[in-house]
Amino acid sequence: MHHPYTLEEMLAQGNALAADLRTLIGPTAEQVEMLLDDARWVTASGIYLTGDGDSFHASLASELAFESLADVPCEPLSALRLLRYGAAWDRPPALPRGTVVIATSASGRTERVLQTLERVREHGALTLAITTTPGSAITRAADHALVLPLTGVKPSPGIRTYQASLLGMALTGIGLGHRRDRHSAAEAEQLRSELLAAAGSIEATAAVARERCEQLAVRIAHAPVMIMLGSGPGYGTAQYAAAKVVEATGVFAAGQDLEEWEHVEALARPRDMPTFVIAPPGRSHDRAHAVLDRARSFGRTVIAVADAADDELAKAADEVLPVHGEVREEFSPLLYHVFAGYLACFVAGRLGRLPFETNRQA
Repeated sequence: MHHPYTLEEMLAQGNALAADLRTLIGPTAEQVEMLLDDARWVTASGIYLTGDGDSFHASLASELAFESLADVPCEPLSALRLLRYGAAWDRPPALPRGTVVIATSASGRTERVLQTLERVREHGALTLAITTTPGSAITRAADHALVLPLTGVKPSPGIRTYQASLLGMALTGIGLGHRRDRHSAAEAEQLRSELLAAAGSIEATAAVARERCEQLAVRIAHAPVMIMLGSGPGYGTAQYAAAKVVEATGVFAAGQDLEEWEHVEALARPRDMPTFVIAPPGRSHDRAHAVLDRARSFGRTVIAVADAADDELAKAADEVLPVHGEVREEFSPLLYHVFAGYLACFVAGRLGRLPFETNRQA
């Protein structure tokens, strides 16, 4: 049986990220402005971000953008948690007035996400679907759809689709903040310009990440387990990066919060477990540095994913995957996820494996 997933496609997807951002940002911003004409957005009292897999990881990474740029309480929940536990479904009204649910599914057909949209709409929520698949089921299941179509996509662990999901949520947060008078039209345009400028930073980061990850794979490919650590938006990045390793290599990897790691996984073996610390400038940077030092003192192989100019963090780590370019913390997931696809690809290559091979039927 032919196996449709290739490492070459994973590399191609990482290489396409900067061009995708430049292509998508204008048309997506226009879509956002049109869907925000719905007057219900202005009275939003709270937002749920939901999805499964990469879409949920993107939701975790986007929470700060909505709370900071749109000034709306925001809670990311996986689709099953929102569907079954996200509200007092048996005591109407289950959802507070003004609830917004933004559901993401790259394929547009994720079953639990579709069920969640149906249920929250029955309880009066305003719904938005974000997808990269035009005409998919999710576009019909929500009040509004934000479609970010990608050309030339072949089967692969989600890399380009993940970035598209992040971009869709970031632009929605910017637009909503303007409609709620949290920033002016000029300030909203400046925020969108920052996103566009990030394309150059993604390009520079990817060029270095390819080389560094290929070298790093030689060192860590045969580790039985890996862990990715981050907090705030970086927690979503950590979850996503761990998912890419699992999907491409079959090696068990986990994403964890910086603080929670010290209470649990810091006790785990092996002692030299590869430990990635996602450390963008921002609210948790000092804690990332402290956790990095702590992990190194335990004998972990510590890899910092950090600003290329962060010399102090670089000196404290065993290896550094540098991120080139400055972005506000709300947009940092667009830069700090870039290494993940390359890392997973090169580790899989060292092990002689293909993506999703563990699910392949003989």
